[in-house]
Amino acid sequence: MAREYGVDKIREKLIDVLRPSKTGLTGIEISEKLRINRITMSKYLKIFAGEGLIRQKNMGSVNLWFIEEGADKLSFPADFFQVQNKYLEYVMMGSTREAHTLLRTALYSGATPAKIISEVIIPAIEAVESSYNDGKMGRSEKNSLDEIISTSISLIGLLDEEMDPKKNVVILATDYHNALLAQAASAALRTEKWRVSLLGDMSSAIDVMFDIDLQRFLNKIWPKHEGMMIIIIFSSKEGEIKFFSKAVDTSTEKFGKNLRLALCTTIVKKTKTGVDFVSGDVETLLRWCQTVFESYQNQ
Repeated sequence: MAREYGVDKIREKLIDVLRPSKTGLTGIEISEKLRINRITMSKYLKIFAGEGLIRQKNMGSVNLWFIEEGADKLSFPADFFQVQNKYLEYVMMGSTREAHTLLRTALYSGATPAKIISEVIIPAIEAVESSYNDGKMGRSEKNSLDEIISTSISLIGLLDEEMDPKKNVVILATDYHNALLAQAASAALRTEKWRVSLLGDMSSAIDVMFDIDLQRFLNKIWPKHEGMMIIIIFSSKEGEIKFFSKAVDTSTEKFGKNLRLALCTTIVKKTKTGVDFVSGDVETLLRWCQTVFESYQNQ
């Protein structure tokens, strides 16, 4: 019977049999309910446990299996709104394990990683920031919730993808809040095979030597100038945008037309400082990166 099932179908059936059970089921009971060979079922249980879908608990001499909170049957793109709401609920409750289980389930159910970033992760970042700005939570709570989101992003960023040496990106933020958005964008780009160098919060790097420091770094990570390089700046402060944009301008003179600059911000329009793209929307920024690369390939 197992031969008739793919792994996705078995995952779906497993959720069906474990979801109603409050006391858990043994491996034998699961294999009988799913009509799958016990040895084969044991292998699948280990796989799904590794995904974070289920957990095992020893009750004396009996091993019981339970569904993890946050795991559910999902279908995409229809269920993105459901996942968005449930993930935000878990984050706001500080429910780390449940939030991560939900994302793992979404990924293994076929959700596009970049869509999870744009439709689930980023709305959560913005909701936490809004609650903090409105005085509904303090800095300690905000930092704690940001850490849940940051770890969630890491789950997506660590997906095994073979990078394209012609697709290069350097991402930096000019403050703490934008660092989390930058991390989210970097994870999404990695799933699209971009070679990403995430610099994080670079507010401490504002000095007269930064342009030289940036050029040294680019020479190290992009020595042969193969393909193209995009530098993306996440910022909400005009002064910092001007500083870092000018540093990139200086580098563009040395590295040529295949070095591009993009800003992810809501406070400035495209200027004459050599900025190639400006948007406050991460999903729009991701699409632009892909469009620019396709244009480069067609040259």
